[in-house]
Amino acid sequence: MVTTAPYGAWPSPIDARLVAAHDGRPEYLGVVGDEVWWTAPRPEEGGRRALVRRTPEGAEESVLPPPWNVRSRVIEYGGQPWAGALDVEGAPLLVFVHFPDQRLYAYAPDGGGEPRPLTPVSAVGGGLRWVDPVVLPGRGEVWCVLEEFTGEGPTDVRRVLAAVPLDGSAAEDRGSIRELSDDRHRFVTGPRLSPDGGRAAWIAWDHPRMPWDGTVAMVAEVTGDGAFTGARALVGGPDESVAQIEWAADGSLLYVSDADGWWELRSADPDPAAAGAEGGKATGRRLCPARREEFGGPLWKIGLRWFLPLESGTIATLHGHGTNRLGILDPVAGELVDAAGPWTEWAPSLAVHGTRVIGIAASPRSAYEIVELDTLTGRSRVIAARHVDALDPAYYPEPQIRTFTGPDGRDIHAHVYPPHSPTHAPPDGEPAPFVVWAHGGPTGHAPLVLDLEIAYFTSRGFGVAEVNYGGSTGYGREYRERLREQWGVVDVEDCAAVARALADEDTADRSRLAIRGGSAGGWTTAASLTGTDLYACGTISYPVLDLTAWAGGETHDFESQYLESLVGPLAKVPDRYRDRSPLHRADRISVPFLLLQGLDDVICPPAQAERFLAEVARCGIPHAYLSFEGEGHGFRREDTIVRAVEAELSLYAQTFGIARTDVPTLELGK
Repeated sequence: MVTTAPYGAWPSPIDARLVAAHDGRPEYLGVVGDEVWWTAPRPEEGGRRALVRRTPEGAEESVLPPPWNVRSRVIEYGGQPWAGALDVEGAPLLVFVHFPDQRLYAYAPDGGGEPRPLTPVSAVGGGLRWVDPVVLPGRGEVWCVLEEFTGEGPTDVRRVLAAVPLDGSAAEDRGSIRELSDDRHRFVTGPRLSPDGGRAAWIAWDHPRMPWDGTVAMVAEVTGDGAFTGARALVGGPDESVAQIEWAADGSLLYVSDADGWWELRSADPDPAAAGAEGGKATGRRLCPARREEFGGPLWKIGLRWFLPLESGTIATLHGHGTNRLGILDPVAGELVDAAGPWTEWAPSLAVHGTRVIGIAASPRSAYEIVELDTLTGRSRVIAARHVDALDPAYYPEPQIRTFTGPDGRDIHAHVYPPHSPTHAPPDGEPAPFVVWAHGGPTGHAPLVLDLEIAYFTSRGFGVAEVNYGGSTGYGREYRERLREQWGVVDVEDCAAVARALADEDTADRSRLAIRGGSAGGWTTAASLTGTDLYACGTISYPVLDLTAWAGGETHDFESQYLESLVGPLAKVPDRYRDRSPLHRADRISVPFLLLQGLDDVICPPAQAERFLAEVARCGIPHAYLSFEGEGHGFRREDTIVRAVEAELSLYAQTFGIARTDVPTLELGK
């Protein structure tokens, strides 16, 4: 029996605690011996990241008990926080970053005992941090990125490649850490050693560019005693984003570059004699030409992997337009064959072992799980972190991939999730309340995957529209650069265009539209509420609200000059920074809103929210502010997620006049 009831009033078995229990996904795959390893979220354990292994027999086990938290803070977003290898006796040896103190630790999982520190703690600024390690038992070292604070300010920092002794001799002695590169570049990724050990390569870039604007691939010779010499830029440049590098078995350097407008796989000869004449740069060869697809993405975290070479000479690669697939590329013939399976999104974390490729994939009917492709048989199968339906999948939303028309006739990509329930339906002719979701980044992307937070709303009778507004990745550099100097304009216009189109076709109720987002999506939400009269309410999470202060030292080093491209040079257009900031347009808000903020957030700090709230208080607009101790940029703890999700639902129910008794009433003050 299907019961008729108004949109937004439907009951649902998906509660906020179920949403919290399934928040996050596996990350940072690796292979140690014959075992697959990865990190996994633990919302119920304070949001820590656990290190998990899958044995050859198929058993999954957590390697380190609480409170061990395998997560790096380099560039605050972190990156690959662990690496493993077989030691000289053939036993697994792990090196990982522990989140609370950011020290590197070594651990022999099969030898008993506790992890032992490899690096010291520094009292200067944010201390010493590490990411993207490579364990080299034969050298007795781990090579990785060192981020070292030189003062108390968030931009008082240097980054170099460094070698840390595995014997623990540097645990209390910074002087025992050997620096492999100089600090000519502000940002670097971890080193990749050539098959013969004679060369190392890494990616580097500098302010004011972000890694999706322009990077270079550096190559150096490695001497017998492990020193780097003759470091030089091989490929890349100020207007070319090299997102990943790996060595091929023949000694050529494989890399992903968007020199022609799309991130493509290429190959270059690292021999200086073979380099092109101009500036000593190599001339890269395209390995899979004539495809308007992305084979890479934005380097928000250090050590992401969109491709890896296989021992056969072929290359496992993620690729696609809007969504992505796993394929096997023959770099000689340029032929690409995709793996079979239902997955519509693969995370940029691949591992290979012999003829097998291991990845992390999801679909609209399954959350992220660990998938293995056997390249000999072509068979794909889930081997770990298997998705298990926590409830009847009939409650899952049914997404639509849509392309809308925005200002000037431009395309706007979105995923539309209409309200959906197997037990309830709306009265005939009633349009649905809809919430526009603006993703973070803004140089990011909303993936087409099962998200129980979306299902939480759609199963109750709310529609959700995830907008991949201009500036999003997955659609080429031209689409990505629509946001150049237009942040707060193009993103706001594109979200509004999708909302209006859904209302025009009677899918959405024009009087019951909301918008929400976190981080850069929080900015877009706040800018929408202060710049349009389209929405009836909004949920703003850990946002940017004051551009001038954010660009003036109120954020971390990685994004400290991001606004130079998103808004324009502060020295040249200071009025633009003020005029676009929601802080200075707070008097234009006329609808209720919810503001959610982590008190430990150093990327979008609470000071931004507090100044904004002080301005709003003068206007008498109903609003609620929920702040959470122990949370940073993005929420990880179970109780936080539950409170935030329930508060958001209460806001919509109150604003849209829907009676709900399954969540606490959010108190809206003025």
